[in-house]
Amino acid sequence: MLKISDLVSSYGLIKALKGVSLHVEKGELVSLLGANGAGKSTLLKSIIGLVKIDAGNIIYEGEELVGKTNYQIIPKGIAIVPEGRKILPDMTVMENLDLGTFSRKKDKALDKKILESVFEYFPRMHERKNQMAGTLSGGEQQMLAIGRALMADPRLLILDEPSMGLAPVIVEQVFAIIKKIKALGVTMLLVEQNAMMALKVSDRAYVINTGEIVAEDKAANLLKDDMLLKAYLGKE
Repeated sequence: MLKISDLVSSYGLIKALKGVSLHVEKGELVSLLGANGAGKSTLLKSIIGLVKIDAGNIIYEGEELVGKTNYQIIPKGIAIVPEGRKILPDMTVMENLDLGTFSRKKDKALDKKILESVFEYFPRMHERKNQMAGTLSGGEQQMLAIGRALMADPRLLILDEPSMGLAPVIVEQVFAIIKKIKALGVTMLLVEQNAMMALKVSDRAYVINTGEIVAEDKAANLLKDDMLLKAYLGKE
């Protein structure tokens, strides 16, 4: 579904990505792991057209994305749950969820069907659908951000640090939802600092360090690689 080849991108004179290559097959959950500043978020922004690409290719469902704008890319069936959630605090939960439908053709029957699923995953969103999003807890805001992305009916769902800033019990809940979404056959690319949680739900994973991929393997194999986990992912 997604194939990235020899991707190079920069912020001014600083090279953020130095020839990154990875792929995500249809129906897979693939994690991109690494420390802060390793290049994870830059890669995601590159996919959705928010970072200038110096070289390389991003092929999504057989189509080149390099050179296309964010407004051209997102309607192609890609949805992102951004780092920091980026919900709109002065709008209600329902209004935030409705925003997720804007990247696709309006379809009331589909809207209703997906909304029912979102409320099934996140009963609290249903309870608080008329509440201002800014009054929700951090965990609830993360659930809302995931729900908003699902409203786009994505073929590729990108999650950028979904556990950041959340209490451990909420992190467990968020990853349980990610597993449920995977079971529906949604293809996912997950960027996450919590390597252990990410590897437990992933099919495969890549480890990125200072803009370069330093490891790739099945998630189950990486979970057993203590040397790699200590070197790049901060495992004690």
